[in-house]
Amino acid sequence: MLKRMYVRVYGIVQGVGFRRFVQIHAVRLGVKGYAKNLPDGSVEIVGEGHEEALQKLLDQIRRGPPLAKVENVDVRFDEYKGEFDTFDTY
Repeated sequence: MLKRMYVRVYGIVQGVGFRRFVQIHAVRLGVKGYAKNLPDGSVEIVGEGHEEALQKLLDQIRRGPPLAKVENVDVRFDEYKGEFDTFDTY
């Protein structure tokens, strides 16, 4: 089943390769969307794809790359909209 996932990640997640890490895993899993740094130091991730792939991506997000320290992850699932062609970083 196709779904849309909204994620907000808090901790040491900017300047440590976090968005690129998420992008690599998203592309491997066939997830489309984006990862974006926010002014408060968190990272926003919106992903669309198969629910199983989104869960696998969420596992990777919670782990993060070696230099990151993920302290909190807020996540919510919504209806698939099909608005992305790739997975980008901003």
